[in-house]
Amino acid sequence: MDLTHAPEAEAFRAEARAWLAGRVPDSPLPSLETAEGFAAHREWEAQLYADRWSAVSWPEEYGGRGVDIERWLLFEEEYWAAGAPGRVSQNGISLLAPTLFDHGTPEQRARVLPPMASGEVIWAQAWSEPESGSDLASLTSRAVRTGGGWLLSGQKTWSSRAAFADRAFGIFRSDPGAAKPHQGLTYLMFDLRAPGVTVRPIGRLDGKPAFAELFLDEVFVPDADVIGEPGQGWRIAMSTTGNERGLTLRSPGRFLAAADRLVALWRAAGDPADTALRDRVADAVVGARAYELFTWAAASRFAAGERIGAESSLNKVFWSQYDIALHETALDLLGPDAELAEGAWAEPWVFSLAGPIYAGTNEIQRDIIAERLLGLPKGRR
Repeated sequence: MDLTHAPEAEAFRAEARAWLAGRVPDSPLPSLETAEGFAAHREWEAQLYADRWSAVSWPEEYGGRGVDIERWLLFEEEYWAAGAPGRVSQNGISLLAPTLFDHGTPEQRARVLPPMASGEVIWAQAWSEPESGSDLASLTSRAVRTGGGWLLSGQKTWSSRAAFADRAFGIFRSDPGAAKPHQGLTYLMFDLRAPGVTVRPIGRLDGKPAFAELFLDEVFVPDADVIGEPGQGWRIAMSTTGNERGLTLRSPGRFLAAADRLVALWRAAGDPADTALRDRVADAVVGARAYELFTWAAASRFAAGERIGAESSLNKVFWSQYDIALHETALDLLGPDAELAEGAWAEPWVFSLAGPIYAGTNEIQRDIIAERLLGLPKGRR
């Protein structure tokens, strides 16, 4: 695969590198899973937006630079290589925004996207329910028609960023009499501070509220916040999950930078006699490189006008397992106190443990791979 880039693309990379070199904080920001850290990361998003680096692939009218997927990947490489902060606006930029580009109205895009890019409005993903995780179509939270809009009632759980976020998006059952579970659903956006909303943070393994459960009691949502046609929520949600499992949520630059840090850690703290651990470091480097090549191949297909369908499940299974293996190798290098230490490895490791669960469990992804890519008969479902 030829990864040589045109001079214009390399100039864009150089501009991004120079900007990041002058802006990335000298010390890591506090964890974005705390109130203090969430506020600090929101300010970082505002800095990115001021110079149109927060969503480089968006059209300029929404605060982006209108660049193609090649330049987006180059920006991501530079971003993570510079050690820049994690993106607190990721749910909005990586999941909701592509959905709005595909299914939203011009008014919704003009109203929602700029404050999303600037960090003024941070979005939570409100999909899972206590009895509806991987089987999302079984959800029971409902949307009932009322004058000028809808009343939302029910419970959502494991909502990422919801402890401190401003708004959320999710699907709700608007036609309980529909013939099939995935029919009669409507995709809506709602305010987490609206009357009738109760947000209850859920502590993660390290005690930080990375998630929250949401209790909704006849929360009014105007018609203007319905995405797509009422009753078509499942089809639109599948558009969102395709982005969640695909490359937009986990760019290769993130893993290339982590693999480089792991090599540096090995050189500083590794035991040359421990060949097993040395081989795991080597596997991490090879995995990052393989993921990079897979992504560039997919990007080439995008550029040629193709769409990525069930293959996004392959992508999701790979990066979620790779992320855990890489961080466990780092913790083994650091020794028995590593899991108690804040910093570059402990918190990302805790987050990586959720990878095989969110964005559709890996068990579900393997079913999709077996049935849709390999043509095998349906099994347990």
